[in-house]
Amino acid sequence: MSTLEVNTITPISGSNDVTLGGSSKNIKFASGTTVDFSTNTPTTTLSPTMKMVPAFEASKSADVAVGSGVTLKISANTEKFDIGGCYDNSTNYRFTPNVAGKYYCYGSFAYNVNNAQLRITGELRKNGSSTHASSTLTSANGAGYEDVIGYTGGIVEFNGSSDYLEFFTFHNSGNSRDLRGSSTRTFFGAYRLIGA
Repeated sequence: MSTLEVNTITPISGSNDVTLGGSSKNIKFASGTTVDFSTNTPTTTLSPTMKMVPAFEASKSADVAVGSGVTLKISANTEKFDIGGCYDNSTNYRFTPNVAGKYYCYGSFAYNVNNAQLRITGELRKNGSSTHASSTLTSANGAGYEDVIGYTGGIVEFNGSSDYLEFFTFHNSGNSRDLRGSSTRTFFGAYRLIGA
């Protein structure tokens, strides 16, 4: 393979086009390359370093009773997507990205409070240590069977090999409460930030 070094490629006289590659061929860009296609939008296959991957989102499929004062890892077992295959949805419920970088990580958690006041907490943990957490204090004025939703999220840096992320929850109602199994209420996800 040879290397061609030029500053500008222009079409020959009488032509408006310059063709790179050929039928069923891919044009590959080196990692870290800036590509400016101006007003045109060609179809390209970008390397993983130019995409927001690995990425995943998974939800909890069924309600589970959580005792008061118990810290529970959320077993988000139903994958909406898992680009890169870095999320374990059946054993450890961990995200272990295989590309180093900074990722936006997030989790949503919902409890049935059933006319009670309680504090619900969600926590993201990298390698077992807390990175982001949030709490919501519910009101005791609601009537009947109702859900309260909390959310936590933030940027976490991973080494692309051994670092992993898990999602935990906690409440202090004094009684067991149901953590909701729902694709729109209790879920866990992350995606890589390009260039970070």
